[in-house]
Amino acid sequence: MLKRTITTVALLGAGVGWWVTAPNSLSHAAETALMTAEPDTDLGEQVFWAAGCASCHVAPATEESDLPVLSGGQAFASDFGTFYAPNISPSPEGIGGWTLLEFANAVQSGVSPEGAHYYPAFPYTAYAKAKPEDIAALYAFMQTLRADATASRSHEVGFPFNIRRSLGGWKFLFGTPDGPDMADSSPSIERGTYLVEALSHCTECHTERNLLGGLDTSRWLAGAANPNGKGRIPNITPGSLDWSEIDLMAYFTTGLTPDYDSAGGHMASVVRNLARLPETDRQAIVDYLKALPPVADSTP
Repeated sequence: MLKRTITTVALLGAGVGWWVTAPNSLSHAAETALMTAEPDTDLGEQVFWAAGCASCHVAPATEESDLPVLSGGQAFASDFGTFYAPNISPSPEGIGGWTLLEFANAVQSGVSPEGAHYYPAFPYTAYAKAKPEDIAALYAFMQTLRADATASRSHEVGFPFNIRRSLGGWKFLFGTPDGPDMADSSPSIERGTYLVEALSHCTECHTERNLLGGLDTSRWLAGAANPNGKGRIPNITPGSLDWSEIDLMAYFTTGLTPDYDSAGGHMASVVRNLARLPETDRQAIVDYLKALPPVADSTP
């Protein structure tokens, strides 16, 4: 009797585990909204720059341009291994054969056209908050970029993190991180929330992570260890960032700080992207950052 009970519990546990770790696609409602959206390439270009696609997916040491070649290859070191940005140009080696639905499932659900989980080095937990019309527009714009035949490089991830199925459990635990409730609200702050938390995925770098790589939402945008082990990414809540609105707007437009230093590393690319957005969008990001609940710096 005991043996039968143990076997039954084990089978039930395995079934629940298999269900929890299964790759899940977009809901029917999300699919319907996506497929009925207007494929606006002008909007798609704005979404492209806001989402920072070129910052990660151009080849290493390649100067970004108005029409970047998204051949991939940049390396991103982490505690779990080294991840390489894939080719996402409109070629057979990239996303050239993908349908709009396959593209949306990859970007917002972290599921490949083959039905496998993507690693969350790809910020799909942020993009999951994007509007269907923005995703449809982004897909349309990316089809206009130059195709490149460079093969995507495999990630360097060891056991047990190389078990893709386990990422379903990670998504179950950490796949829907939410920002803080804002004490103040306005159309500009709401737009800023969308840009920061969804398209520009600022939280992916500026929020601390736990041992499993999930965002610590209690310290939203309050700074984090640099995944490559070199220094920290700064706290950008009012608990530490005391720049004026004018200083922030200047930084997001030119990359210059109030001390006349300049943005470096990946942030330099982020600034170049933000500078391409309408001034109202940069102001919305400023308004959002100023409205955030302050969080004090933590001890590294």
